[in-house]
Amino acid sequence: MKFAEFIPGLVIEAGPATLSADEIVAFARQYDPQWFHVDVERANAGRHGGLIASGWQTCGLAMRLAVDTALVGSESFASPGLASLRWLHPVRPGDELRLRATVLETRRSRSQAGLGILRWRWQLFNQHGTEVLDLEATSLFDLKDSP
Repeated sequence: MKFAEFIPGLVIEAGPATLSADEIVAFARQYDPQWFHVDVERANAGRHGGLIASGWQTCGLAMRLAVDTALVGSESFASPGLASLRWLHPVRPGDELRLRATVLETRRSRSQAGLGILRWRWQLFNQHGTEVLDLEATSLFDLKDSP
């Protein structure tokens, strides 16, 4: 999508996407090697009652869905960060995750010519409709060649 297509109130939906137990463990071994992400037996006996995905992996999956659905082919070039990030419920192997991205605000920078700014909320839901991730992101767009 192009920056001009992001209109406040627009809802973009994507998915489903899933993570297998092997994908959860492989990611966690490299980036977040806490026992409830990498040790299946211990996780089964733990507070979550089984293996759960790293929140960072969940964010990565949401990013992939957003790129494939909305950012591919756009003028997006960076992000200055997140205003909020919440992991609301654990993601388990085999969960079918769907993204709902809602455009909150779009504007052109007053101080930097050709810079578009998008504020949007991303929510991930599992197959039961339970929200597992909620974040507010800002994306930057290079509009120097746009009217």
